[in-house]
Amino acid sequence: MKKSNNYVGIDISKLTFDVAICNSESKYKYFKFANKHEGFILFLNLLKESESICVMEASGPYYLKLATFLSENGIDVCVINPLIIRRFSQMRMSRAKTNKKDAMLIAEYGKTENPSLWQPEADYVLELKQMQAYLEQLNKNRTGFIVQREAFNQNPIKSEILEKSINSVLETIEQEIKQIEKRMELIIKIHHQEMFNQLKSIPGIGAKTSLFLIVISGGFSKFNSHKQLASYVGISPRIFESGTSVKGRSKICKMGMSKIRAMLYVCAWSAKRCNKSCKELYDRLVEKGKSKKLALIAVVNKLLKQAFAIATKKEYYSVKIN
Repeated sequence: MKKSNNYVGIDISKLTFDVAICNSESKYKYFKFANKHEGFILFLNLLKESESICVMEASGPYYLKLATFLSENGIDVCVINPLIIRRFSQMRMSRAKTNKKDAMLIAEYGKTENPSLWQPEADYVLELKQMQAYLEQLNKNRTGFIVQREAFNQNPIKSEILEKSINSVLETIEQEIKQIEKRMELIIKIHHQEMFNQLKSIPGIGAKTSLFLIVISGGFSKFNSHKQLASYVGISPRIFESGTSVKGRSKICKMGMSKIRAMLYVCAWSAKRCNKSCKELYDRLVEKGKSKKLALIAVVNKLLKQAFAIATKKEYYSVKIN
């Protein structure tokens, strides 16, 4: 990446984004722009005065258009997890919470940590991610209507009109889910057919899980190790221990996506029976007195390790893959 100390901090929201730029006297100047194309042009003209690296948080969908615009115009961009910026702010014991202050902190983080540059994702990956988010919402809606129907059924007075309506809505949602999943699988097969088949060859991992793993990992190009992937998904262990007096049970750090996590747990139940290395791992941990839940989490990690190895080595499953 470019060796530049001129990191520009950007605090972005739905309608506007605040900018903090450090001048030659090491003092920050602040600007505010509209979060739309006209604002992007004004900001770009400001950046042309010096070579800069723009740093911003991955604030929902609001950062994406600006980050893509800057990248397309030759400006280096770093996109940071908001939690990292929050921890950086706490480390500096910053109490003020304003858009200008946040923009300055983001710029300071860039200067201190020299984060990796962000690369725009392919159009089909962005489409898949939108479909993934839409699927999660459809599944939430489906669960909500099922719960509502069960609640109505407990009522002594049953409304046939309501039951018919809910059943109709559920049928529509299920049809939409099938159509979106079919479309996602088609896109995956166009761009990652071989990888898709290779992942499905792992005992315990099916088509849906293979598809979602490819989507969230950008075709396994976003991570350098299976541990990074596990952390992103949200199943990396979090140790709660300090000195001799503070000892807690190890838990998983749930800073990932609940949908893929749930799918992997289902896969783990199957893998501990039909996947040789997963079965050996599960049995060994249970024999040592570990809880079945912890052993199952270990199997999920093992599956991710196998998936990462297969996708990056571009080969099919064999018992040699651990």
